[in-house]
Amino acid sequence: MSEQKIPKRLTTALVNSLTAGVVPRVGLEHVAVGRRAEVEAILRDMENIAEGGAAFKFITGRYGSGKSFLLQTIRNYAMDRDFVVADADLSPERRFVGTKGQGLATYRELMMHLSTRTRPDGGALESILQKWIASIQQEAMKELGLRPGDPALNLEVEQRIFAITAEMQSLVHGFDFARVLSIYWNGYKLADDNQKQAALRWLRGEFPTKTEAKRELNVGVIIDDENWYEYIKLWAEFTSQLGYKGLLLFIDEAVNLYKITNSVSRQSNYEKLLTIFNDTMQGKAANLGIFIGGTPQFIEDERRGLFSYEALRSRLIEGRYANQGYMNYTGPILKLDMLSHEEILILLLKLTQIHGQHFGYAPALTNEELIAFMQTAVGRLGADQLLTPREVIRDFMDLLHTLHQNPEVSFAKLVGERTVQPADADPDEVSDFLSEFEL
Repeated sequence: MSEQKIPKRLTTALVNSLTAGVVPRVGLEHVAVGRRAEVEAILRDMENIAEGGAAFKFITGRYGSGKSFLLQTIRNYAMDRDFVVADADLSPERRFVGTKGQGLATYRELMMHLSTRTRPDGGALESILQKWIASIQQEAMKELGLRPGDPALNLEVEQRIFAITAEMQSLVHGFDFARVLSIYWNGYKLADDNQKQAALRWLRGEFPTKTEAKRELNVGVIIDDENWYEYIKLWAEFTSQLGYKGLLLFIDEAVNLYKITNSVSRQSNYEKLLTIFNDTMQGKAANLGIFIGGTPQFIEDERRGLFSYEALRSRLIEGRYANQGYMNYTGPILKLDMLSHEEILILLLKLTQIHGQHFGYAPALTNEELIAFMQTAVGRLGADQLLTPREVIRDFMDLLHTLHQNPEVSFAKLVGERTVQPADADPDEVSDFLSEFEL
């Protein structure tokens, strides 16, 4: 495999993130290995969402198994395919519902991280609205032969905006959502930044009371802990009207729901999850995809996990054939297995190339040394069941840093000599396999 030149900003993000054991925000395609069937299953979901459908999936695996990596990878694929995306990690302060506004906090986090292909790092809410207005202006000018500054243009744009928002008023909370969009347009038209910012604050769920919203916008409701998911559905509808394929939410660290000690609060969150799940499965939501990352314990524990809530357990439990060991990538739960030895080897080679590019040296590790490192990793007690990609990456990045900064130290001194090949790989076959990917 010929070396692919990666921009410095991406190698910096990759090296820093992987060394720290966190998922990079960018450049994931340069270290992605395996997971083809899982990615293809989610891409099929995305095709359905683009056609007006909805999808809901739990992505489960142990800590470090690649859940967050897969979620971020799909997030990047989605933006490339013209979806609007938003992501958030759950925490004690961010849940689906809570007595202290934890559900609204999740909504606010999603809005802060709203992203598109042209705004991949979040904060895309206002740019989406500006694109919406600009596209309506351009269509009106093209169809009616109007010029910028023509008084008739503003009138035509306003009529078209009202026509679009009128379609949303039949949806739950659609009237108020449409009204705030119209207020934003009015502020845009009049160059009134205060009016625009007030509309944006409302759309981000930042008004603390209805009284304040009534005073500033003459709108009698606000986005709160109880209704925030209804506004997510409105955003999905709105983004699809703007020409995007739909809205995808990526919510990670759902194990924090499992950790809620108060059983009533935990069950309330599971009940909200059930509502969202039913909406997407029954066609009550359109152009919306929700992907949630969590541990197997969060799902399967019958005392505190989702399976403790019978209505969710009956919907999520595996069917007869999946229980016989057959994979089902179209079900509501996507389980991540351990990477194969071949996939680990490809990962090690990619990391070697990226490290060399970033620090400006020619990698000197041989295929045999990569194999020896993998043997050391998978040869640990129980590693076939317990080793995760995060652990492999963290240890290998540490090895690369050490070798680069201490040229007098040899690989053999750090890792040791190994001659036993992993059980599922013939030495010659593995070497031939790796040679296809060499620099």
